[in-house]
Amino acid sequence: MNSSSEGGAVVSSTRNSAAPARDVESSGPEVRPHPIRRSTIDMLPPDDAPPIPLAQLDANMQTQEKIRSMVSVYPSSNNAPTVDGEGDADDGETAAVTDDGSTRVVHHGNQLIRSPLNTPSSHILIHSSPSADGQGSVRRGSGDLEVLDAMVQDGGEVIVAQPVGFFERKSKPFALWLCFLSSLLVVWLVLSLTGVINIRREEVPEEEVVLETSEPSLSPSFDPRSTLEIVQERGHVRCGLWNETINSGEGSHLDLCRSVAAVLVGNPDNFEGVPVTFASRWQHLLDRTVDLVILGDTYTIEREVKESSTGAGFSFSSVYNYDGMVYIGKQTFVHCAEEQKRYDECSSIMTCVENSTTHYDFLNTAFPSRYFKIGSSLEEITEMLFNGTCNVLAHEKSFMQNVALLNVGIREGTFILGNKMKTKEPHAIITRNNDREFSDIINWVVQALFFGEEQGITKDMKSCQTYSNLFMYDVSDLHFINAVYCVGNYGDIVDGDPNNRGMNRINDGTGMLYAIPFGNLDKDTIVGPASGSTLAKIRNEGSFNCGVVVPDGFEGNVTESDKIVGMGVEYCRALAAALLDGDSNDVTFLTFGSKLSSYIALANGEIDVLVGDRVLRKFDFERSPSLAGFHFSTPYYYGDESASNDVSLYSMATREDDVLFASFVNCIVLATIYAQDNRIQRDESSQLPLVSVFGPELDWALRDAIIYSGSYDEIYSRNFGTNSAETFRGRNTLNEGGPLMHSLPHLP
Repeated sequence: MNSSSEGGAVVSSTRNSAAPARDVESSGPEVRPHPIRRSTIDMLPPDDAPPIPLAQLDANMQTQEKIRSMVSVYPSSNNAPTVDGEGDADDGETAAVTDDGSTRVVHHGNQLIRSPLNTPSSHILIHSSPSADGQGSVRRGSGDLEVLDAMVQDGGEVIVAQPVGFFERKSKPFALWLCFLSSLLVVWLVLSLTGVINIRREEVPEEEVVLETSEPSLSPSFDPRSTLEIVQERGHVRCGLWNETINSGEGSHLDLCRSVAAVLVGNPDNFEGVPVTFASRWQHLLDRTVDLVILGDTYTIEREVKESSTGAGFSFSSVYNYDGMVYIGKQTFVHCAEEQKRYDECSSIMTCVENSTTHYDFLNTAFPSRYFKIGSSLEEITEMLFNGTCNVLAHEKSFMQNVALLNVGIREGTFILGNKMKTKEPHAIITRNNDREFSDIINWVVQALFFGEEQGITKDMKSCQTYSNLFMYDVSDLHFINAVYCVGNYGDIVDGDPNNRGMNRINDGTGMLYAIPFGNLDKDTIVGPASGSTLAKIRNEGSFNCGVVVPDGFEGNVTESDKIVGMGVEYCRALAAALLDGDSNDVTFLTFGSKLSSYIALANGEIDVLVGDRVLRKFDFERSPSLAGFHFSTPYYYGDESASNDVSLYSMATREDDVLFASFVNCIVLATIYAQDNRIQRDESSQLPLVSVFGPELDWALRDAIIYSGSYDEIYSRNFGTNSAETFRGRNTLNEGGPLMHSLPHLP
């Protein structure tokens, strides 16, 4: 027997073989037994229940007759509600019994009849209808049951209830429908807020429609004017800085911000320091709450093309500080970290590192994650080192040298500072990449600081020019040398012994080849170049045009040239190989004897890239509506001029309005220097990183370039001879830790 208890009632839906079949009789008209929908509640008493007294049985018999007559007074209906009151009954089902704990309810036709019970122990017995053979049976397909008897214990009486109203009868269905509709409404609201349900375009006002794009979203309050115009109208510059820098009111980062203010608005004190962190600085730039960020951020090609946390690309100034990650901590474990050893005496090594940094990225490749702990700031990981959470700390050398607590630990012999620089960390000022003019202005401010030290120009407030009219909006009217006169030159700002500044000294003619770190250029989710971009155009056409500036009196075929012209041609062929699946021949060379005509050809799209000319400030900015500004790659050749003179720098020039193509071209130059730095030859090109960030069809671009050109040394030797020893190559050799600072020509 299947039985369960609910509301003190027990209803049986199985046959009780011990109960004899009984005929249903009535003194009135013949009454057909009322089949009742099968319930999930059993009401049969257990077999071992005590016998019922005879007097009680007589009372029960009288009560039974009353219930029979009560149930039978209503005509049959094919729309009787089910036993739980939820919906219509099947054909032939005309009555049902439920229990709410205090009454027994008979559902019959369109009426509900309630029978109050005097005690909670009272119950109705409902037995299966007898079959033809006299044995009780249950037709489970239809679920029909017959009312055989009803027993009310403890002197219960039966009272015929008044008919129940329509809404009371239908209360459960109404409640269920209301819950269902409420759920639908909640789901619709959630989906609408998350953008899953799209509002039709015609229902949105024209100015609020946002079209889908692969580019990151700008602030809703986007001002279409140039950043220079906005800053000058505002009257001050907004610099993203460390909160500690803002509170202290001093430091090289603050002086860099003041230098920018001196050039842009004519007053070094007209700036606003906005507190930002490594975790927030990218979004601050995108939201335009700051104009630039100066935190000591590492310039990588990944961040220039597609920074990982935002998916946006950013512009970087010339490097103002060359740094690298070193270890500090217990002597044994510093050596373990430098050798990437984690067994024997190194088994308990634990390194602390700051999150969202290039140091964290490096440790992820150098050690399993269980061997390092992550903190949110340099202060936090310094505290973790002192409280024993870790025994080694990883950070940039210049940062750690400015932490007093670490310096105390070094002086007391508790810690040592490692001497192996494990990463390259070139620091630059960051700006948005959708306003290249403003980015160029910031770059030339840094160049002015270098120029000041080269020329021995120092701070001179008498020469610090204030602007009588801030609404100039013309780059040609800016006084870049104001950065030096109002704040000081580069040496004044870094404030250190020039002999102890390492790479951060003015170059005197030694090696300047330095490959900016690539970062991670092999991204999982890639959107190919836009259809109107130079990359897409060259891929579709299967070739591109390279302009070559030749010296006066040049005769012959540029493709057979050597020296500087020949190097430019080789870099164009390496670019062709990178763009066109290794084919270095699908490039057309156009020669120019005039610098101006070559830049006009680049501006109007006659050529895609220009080589053979020096970097000039006048071509970096827009000169007229038909001659916009240009972008210059990392130099592929440095002149041998003295430090106090303009040094000739030869780069690959591209149009400034296509930042993705400019970054791609820059990568080709950097790839040859990277190959030289890592001793990668042509047949070892697979050691170059994949660069799917430019599109899945260009992921082998750097490898294809090196298969054609080889390393920088190979290119240089083919054009200047194999006997050109490094000692005679001047600046065109790898930097081995020597000075790297030098201004671009034509300042002020």
